[in-house]
Amino acid sequence: MTVDIAAAASFMATHARLLDRRRFEYLSGRGDAGAVLAAVDGYRNADGGYGWGLEPDLRAPESQPGGALHALEVFAEVGPAGRAVEVCDWLGRVALPDGGVPFAVPVADSAGCAPFWARADPRVSSLQSTAFVAGVAWRVAAADERVAGHPWLAAATRYCLDAIAALEEAPHAIELRFAVGFLDAVSGVSDEAGPLLDRLRTFIPADGLLPVAGGKEGETMRPLDFAPLPGQQSRQLFHDDVIAADLRRLADGQQDDGGWAVDFDSHSPAAALEWRGYATVEAVSILRANGTIPADRVL
Repeated sequence: MTVDIAAAASFMATHARLLDRRRFEYLSGRGDAGAVLAAVDGYRNADGGYGWGLEPDLRAPESQPGGALHALEVFAEVGPAGRAVEVCDWLGRVALPDGGVPFAVPVADSAGCAPFWARADPRVSSLQSTAFVAGVAWRVAAADERVAGHPWLAAATRYCLDAIAALEEAPHAIELRFAVGFLDAVSGVSDEAGPLLDRLRTFIPADGLLPVAGGKEGETMRPLDFAPLPGQQSRQLFHDDVIAADLRRLADGQQDDGGWAVDFDSHSPAAALEWRGYATVEAVSILRANGTIPADRVL
């Protein structure tokens, strides 16, 4: 199980978008948080939300929950620098009365947008979208008390807890992944998180392999999708051997060009490359956090 960091860096320099190159540089210990924030600011709209293809398969300029997710991911990595509370403000404006946010809001031009984004119903709350933005917002909240106390986050958290509690059958695999991630994120602030995670356990097979209905052939949620980091409550869902095997799979997934690939379809040539840059940052980050790449190794 060997990872070629030099080859990964070469892949990023050759193929990745500027944002992910800056994220990779920051992960390496050689980068500057301000440079990462400047790169993500290129996707920001005047309304405080994020669009312009920050979610690679949603290339329309309008601010979107998917854009908010990826912006908040950056803030969780490098620090919010005041922008995170503005994203929460925007999410509060598009949230529905029950506290949830829609899967997506309407776009004027669907060119380069995956159909599931472009055809989403903005009048219906989505557990998937609400869980992914609220979960990562709680990660940001650890460093920003304004996010921790934001009324949108309180309402979204209540929506997610209630929606997960109401599940009577297995949700879509991707929705399940983000529900588990949300419960991990709120485990320190909600007594409901642990019991609800036990409830979701019944929907996840012991090997952690859950095919994605309607996805590309072979597209699958895997143990590290549900439980990427050591110390999370979600690690209790899997035997240590299952996690170790998935870490080997992830490390062995490095391609000949140095980058990692994804197992789902992209909806434009640009998105296909952008996802690979994103996936490479994610793979190196997870492998390093799990000790597969030593923490003191220069990237």
